[in-house]
Amino acid sequence: MSAIDSFEDELGLILGEGRVLVVDDEEPIRRLVGEMLMRLGYAADFAAEGSEAIAKYRSALEEGEEFDIVIMDLTIPRGMGGREALGHLLDIDEYTCAIVSSGYLDDPVIADYANHGFADVVAKPYDIVELSHVLSPYAYITPKLLRPGTDRRSVS
Repeated sequence: MSAIDSFEDELGLILGEGRVLVVDDEEPIRRLVGEMLMRLGYAADFAAEGSEAIAKYRSALEEGEEFDIVIMDLTIPRGMGGREALGHLLDIDEYTCAIVSSGYLDDPVIADYANHGFADVVAKPYDIVELSHVLSPYAYITPKLLRPGTDRRSVS
């Protein structure tokens, strides 16, 4: 066991894999979350607001390179936020796995995220350990596996 593996065990990190789309209007947050995701074993792409996320999600789906998870900032002052964007993503792909992210913990969407279409919530600010635990239930259950007619043995 390497020193890094030992450190990860000590921290309680849960490693995963898959493609994650991070939607946040603040570039430093996108960059930090991207670094955390890479450290956890995920590949990350980014969108500054909902319209950009919808375009990237649609394009990835059409190219057969689906995103496994979307982490969405709930409130984006100068663009489409997570709540509205998720509605569009679910119209494109009913198997979208979206995690809402916000520092506004009193927002009703945070308290009742499942009834708003989100799979989970991660409250800002969060660290790599918390992020790894929120992502872990979804890391290996990709939307591709949930689609009807998918041969689950051939999906990597």
